[in-house]
Amino acid sequence: MLGFLLARQAGLDDPLRLRRAESTQRVLGLELNKDRDVERIHGSGVNTLDIEPIEARYMLSGGSDGVIVLYDLENSSRQPYYTCKAVCSVGRNHPDVHKYSVETVQWYPHDTGMFTSSSFDKTLKVWDTNTLQTADVFNFEETVYSHHMSPVATKHCLVAVGTRGPKVQLCDLKSGSCSHILQVIFAGHRQEIMAVSWSPRCEYVLATASADSRVKLWDVRRASGCLITLDQHNGKKSQAVESANTAHNGKVNGLCFTSDGLHLLTVGTDNRMRLWNSSNGENTLELYSGSRDCNILAWVPSLSEPVPDDDETTTKSQLNPAFEDAWSSSDEEG
Repeated sequence: MLGFLLARQAGLDDPLRLRRAESTQRVLGLELNKDRDVERIHGSGVNTLDIEPIEARYMLSGGSDGVIVLYDLENSSRQPYYTCKAVCSVGRNHPDVHKYSVETVQWYPHDTGMFTSSSFDKTLKVWDTNTLQTADVFNFEETVYSHHMSPVATKHCLVAVGTRGPKVQLCDLKSGSCSHILQVIFAGHRQEIMAVSWSPRCEYVLATASADSRVKLWDVRRASGCLITLDQHNGKKSQAVESANTAHNGKVNGLCFTSDGLHLLTVGTDNRMRLWNSSNGENTLELYSGSRDCNILAWVPSLSEPVPDDDETTTKSQLNPAFEDAWSSSDEEG
């Protein structure tokens, strides 16, 4: 690190190089907390976790056994060593338990009184936390891989659902009826939808990842829908024709926005994680990745750099006009 400091002081290195090196060193030094444990309830693998955003106290877990467990993460004993206890669970004997593996659990973003779960049993269930009973059940024709509720939505209560089919499906929680599944909203992918995520910056922007190696950003208000298809080559011609307009060289099985919504992180079966500029779809290349036996990946978002006044027009022209409009909070559209 001393070498980085000296090079930075002499102006020989990019200012971001030291920050990237330090961040990478910290990530590689992470280890499990030896003072805290979690009570084991699941009889098999745990597929999904979610900590509620209100108090960051309660955590949901969904397992391949179909069981859902709610944990209290607070250390009420005030002891240095403690185990987070399960408050309640939807076990195999529960009448509304999922028949097969639970793939996604998520707290309602604005209230801990409700949470959702989706499963390989082709259902999305809305749960009342207090009674641990289902308030609503949405049934699908295909296996459900993932779902997501917008963390910032105030004008809609849509749950985006990715299934084995190539179409993104939206469920309206306000309707309270499974007949309000919007079956044919967006048909842009060629294979199953592996992951979905709403933008924390605009409540109408949705990102989807598919087994067809593509990641798309949508505006759910528009008939055309698709705003951007992410390209790992940033528009440059690639040697392999099949990799054109693809985000990864394999299935894209995970994605999430950064907390400010300015970047999108994707992960694929090609053992790569990529960071994207969510406003123009550019691959930032700010990644660390390794071979197939590498099990540690770290990424650092690039900082915003000042844009000279004379480049202002050029910068704006590089943005997708439709996406520029999508970030607007105005609803005054023709």
